[in-house]
Amino acid sequence: MKTIITSAAAPDAIGPYSHGTAYGDLIFTSGQLPVCKQLGGVVEGGIAAQTRQSLENLRSVLEAAGGSLDTVLKTTCYLAEISDFAQFNAVYKDYFQKDCPARSCFAVKDLPMGVKVEIEAIAHIAR
Repeated sequence: MKTIITSAAAPDAIGPYSHGTAYGDLIFTSGQLPVCKQLGGVVEGGIAAQTRQSLENLRSVLEAAGGSLDTVLKTTCYLAEISDFAQFNAVYKDYFQKDCPARSCFAVKDLPMGVKVEIEAIAHIAR
């Protein structure tokens, strides 16, 4: 059965979707924007700060589902500008240091709220 995942630490959804869903041992997250729930908006500081916040939001959703960054199988990363790739990658590698998940990363025309990055993941529940 499908289980809806909600993280108290992640910002509220801005549309008709959940933070994530789980089915069996698999976790599927929605794209995580660089929005800080405590501050109530998009974090300032450019691509590095926005990547960090998106990954922290991702971590909170995974943990709410019983997973972690260590259980991530694949990420899909969307950048507003491919020229931000090196800075994005520098922060990303701080979160995924060994046994890195598969990843797709590409630039898109626009992202919600004018942000620079959005990250989603497929993971498994830690057992």
